[in-house]
Amino acid sequence: MLRMVVPPAVSLAVAIGLWYLVSMVILSPQRRFLLPPPHEVLTKSLLDKAHVNPMLDALWVTAKVSLVGFVFAALIGVAVGVLMSRGSLMERAIYPWAVVLQVIPVLAIVPLIGLWFGYGMVARTIVCVIIAIFPIIANTHFGLTSVDRGMHELFTLSKASRIQRLTKLEFPAALPAMMTGFRTASGLVVVGAIIGDMFFAKGEPGIGTLLDVYRARLQSDDLIGAIVLASLFGIAVFAVFSVLNSVVARRR
Repeated sequence: MLRMVVPPAVSLAVAIGLWYLVSMVILSPQRRFLLPPPHEVLTKSLLDKAHVNPMLDALWVTAKVSLVGFVFAALIGVAVGVLMSRGSLMERAIYPWAVVLQVIPVLAIVPLIGLWFGYGMVARTIVCVIIAIFPIIANTHFGLTSVDRGMHELFTLSKASRIQRLTKLEFPAALPAMMTGFRTASGLVVVGAIIGDMFFAKGEPGIGTLLDVYRARLQSDDLIGAIVLASLFGIAVFAVFSVLNSVVARRR
């Protein structure tokens, strides 16, 4: 237990120490507002209800966008991974476009997404899906194509249908790889939601919207506080899927 807790605690202490060093020693008093020390971020932002409540409300909006985006990314990603696993022809036809979707500069096409789909929930969800879908596609395809050949032959001897082969053999065998894809996508979908918040401010503001507002107003205390909350949310989501991944691996 100590081996798991002590290293992160030590690295956190070092990071806070460096933060104090930059804020209190390197920066002049006139420029200290650019990076206020940690205790000021706590007292003036995170522990002040007038400041933290709007952040929590915005974080809840971002969480809802992340959830919807992840559901769509999972459904589409698994479906595409299944199609790719049906044969080399389907793989060659689909995989290059999946790679293009992964490497495309999202920030460059975000304005186009806004023009095509508006600036609300739909556009934010699309950004989440674009950013998060590739790991799900890749890991689903890898898991489905890595099933033991002997098991396939056994199902062939049993005259199993394609649906039976998929649901009773391939999906259970591919589940660990799929969970790895879900875990990776869970972190990416939060990033996608925050990016969507920054560009699509129509409707309820998300945490990304507040980040952009705080940056424009040079509210460094609230900016850092919002970054901390967004980071903690991302870590929590990733931790949940890490636990689920461990549970699946243990049951197997």
